[in-house]
Amino acid sequence: MNQNSIAVNIAMMKIARPPQTLHSLGLGSCIGVAIYDPGIKIGGLLHALLPRIGEFGSGGHSRAKFADSGIEDLVELLVAKGARRNRLRAKIAGGAAMFALKSGSSIGDIGKRNVQSSIETLQRLGIELVAQDTGGNKGRTIIFNVDTGELTIKMIDRAVKVI
Repeated sequence: MNQNSIAVNIAMMKIARPPQTLHSLGLGSCIGVAIYDPGIKIGGLLHALLPRIGEFGSGGHSRAKFADSGIEDLVELLVAKGARRNRLRAKIAGGAAMFALKSGSSIGDIGKRNVQSSIETLQRLGIELVAQDTGGNKGRTIIFNVDTGELTIKMIDRAVKVI
């Protein structure tokens, strides 16, 4: 990463403007959700651990820990900083199956559930999902260029991919 790159750790979200970039290291079953407004070149990145806040009872939880509430909050933050909701675009990465557990385990499919929750939340909010790199069984590092909207994905044993 370079000096203009801001780390977005687990259960966090951050926004940036060029020349800054945003990055998350080691997305396994977690989901990285990059949302940006190409019109004013502002973007944000969420690094969510779990799919839905409602599944974990009330109180004390960071909303950025969850894909659904984290996406909602990221959209509101971007709009508060001048983004137009109708121009927002999203890209997602992560949601790998990192644990070899017996079939039917809710922990084993957490990555898939994170992806599903992210897609459903984006649809509900009317935000176009323009690209995704999800699933598999390996972790990812992602770098989000808010100037271009490009999401660079790095994985072990795989060529760098830009979506």
